[in-house]
Amino acid sequence: MIILGLNAFHADSAACLVRDGQLVAAVEEERFRRIKHWSGFPSGAIEWCLKEAGVTLADVDIVATNQDSKANFWQRIGYTVSQRPGLGAIAERLANRRKRAGVEAMLAEALPGQNFAGKVMPIEHHLAHLSSAFHVSPFDNAVAISVDGFGDFASCAWGIGSGSRIDIQQRVLFPNSLGVVYQALTQYLGFNNYGDEYKVMGLAPYGQPIYLEKLRQLVALHSDGTFTLDPTYFLHTSQSISHQWENGSPHFDTLFTGKLEELLGPRRQSGEELGQQHRDMARSIQALYEEAFFNIVRAARGESGLTDIVIAGGCANNSVANGKIRRETPFERVYVHAAPGDQGGAIGAAFAAWHAEGGARGFVMDHAYWGPGYGTDDCAQALAARQDELEEGRCSVTLIADEAELCRRTAQAVSEGKVIGWFQGRMEWGPRALGNRSIIGDPRRADMKDILNLKIKRRESFRPFAPSILADHVGEWFEEVDEVPFMMQVFQIREEKRALLPAVTHLDGSGRLQTVRASTNPRYAGLITAFHAITGVPVVLNTSFNENEPIVCRPDEALDCFLRTRMDVLVLGDHFVSRDAY
Repeated sequence: MIILGLNAFHADSAACLVRDGQLVAAVEEERFRRIKHWSGFPSGAIEWCLKEAGVTLADVDIVATNQDSKANFWQRIGYTVSQRPGLGAIAERLANRRKRAGVEAMLAEALPGQNFAGKVMPIEHHLAHLSSAFHVSPFDNAVAISVDGFGDFASCAWGIGSGSRIDIQQRVLFPNSLGVVYQALTQYLGFNNYGDEYKVMGLAPYGQPIYLEKLRQLVALHSDGTFTLDPTYFLHTSQSISHQWENGSPHFDTLFTGKLEELLGPRRQSGEELGQQHRDMARSIQALYEEAFFNIVRAARGESGLTDIVIAGGCANNSVANGKIRRETPFERVYVHAAPGDQGGAIGAAFAAWHAEGGARGFVMDHAYWGPGYGTDDCAQALAARQDELEEGRCSVTLIADEAELCRRTAQAVSEGKVIGWFQGRMEWGPRALGNRSIIGDPRRADMKDILNLKIKRRESFRPFAPSILADHVGEWFEEVDEVPFMMQVFQIREEKRALLPAVTHLDGSGRLQTVRASTNPRYAGLITAFHAITGVPVVLNTSFNENEPIVCRPDEALDCFLRTRMDVLVLGDHFVSRDAY
């Protein structure tokens, strides 16, 4: 059975292909379109997934989508009747549903000449999220939680996963949403782009939660894990919010009312210098989210006695809260996969469909390398096409076929303070660079953050970089020991080690770690092992290979980023490219 899973109706449009219950390929459309968080029909991602699997659309049995317009139908009707939203808002929602109705027509337009004879299976948005976490986790039984903005009229769902079943026990419906609260307050802080919530999370350690009591007026928490927003602070409860949601980067107009500024003071304008009050607000926002999130987590566990938990939904990208689950609750094992946001709904829809058809569990996602890969010849062709620019930039190119030598030479450059573009293997699935499309630096250098921001990233100075650590050494360097291959949890670095890792240690002593094993990424593990041999530190600094764009996908994009920035070295497959004949 071949199942094509799609996230086609939300931000981070994506596709995946599952064959007989095994994931074969997964990729976000933004990597092809080169527009962050691209929303629309993922035609490029679909075409690539089919090609990678060696099939055509005619071979596909099921197209599973992470949206079901019939879900929570009577709740929608009840809300419409009781609240009587404006006719314009109703008309816009109906128009959006009509646009999303014709998957077969969209497939025919995207892949002309390929006839689809299978069936379309719509999967409720939050069931897709829960499936994306539980059905690919290593757990036989677990509490499963999905938290995001909205999907199919709900913002949260939780229940119990057992075997191939997921029994949803509770939902939080429109207009109540933690995702909307966090997004609205992110806008209040002057971060207006879709997905900027991670900037608030990065700014939070620099402040104190002095506004928490005021922020509690926005959300009332209940003992059953649910919550209620005060509608007077949010515009989405009474009117349509203008947004772009098709064929481009998502955009939302302001989500909050003037009453929020009466409560907290004037919003920060985009470009306004960040003051301590903004840092304190970021910390307060994060604290508010954690209160509500842990209220959900405790209620979802209930009397089950389960000690394993899986988390999904856009809010599951909040790695700070994720990293506190074991400290704040009785849960002992936490699984957050590589793409918990809407792109992950493509995988969730596919696996929910697989199990709905009677398929057994047999797949565990223990790595994120499901995207396009390129060989030595592809890299050589990209280099040959830019030979004149490389010579003009005084760059030398050396082919190093011996992987151990390539890792040793790269590790030596890292230890000398060089900034390395590292391109190898299949591209990562999800928002994190995990060692195949990464920029690598020395975590021991206190000035490495400034170097990276100056040479390449050109981003806010408060935003942190992540440590990639050999899995067998986690206990020596972090206060908690766990497998975190997807960089979705923040743990405290041991106090005696923090001075050794200034470039990846947050102000509060934490780090958003990625554990690395040779069994899932031998070359990246080889690089860190070589760095360990040189320095005694089994950690490198890791950030995404990009410059204010989606993470690079193809060799020519990696080379282009290298040439237009001040990166010192580019490792492009087996090619070692260095400036000034390093």
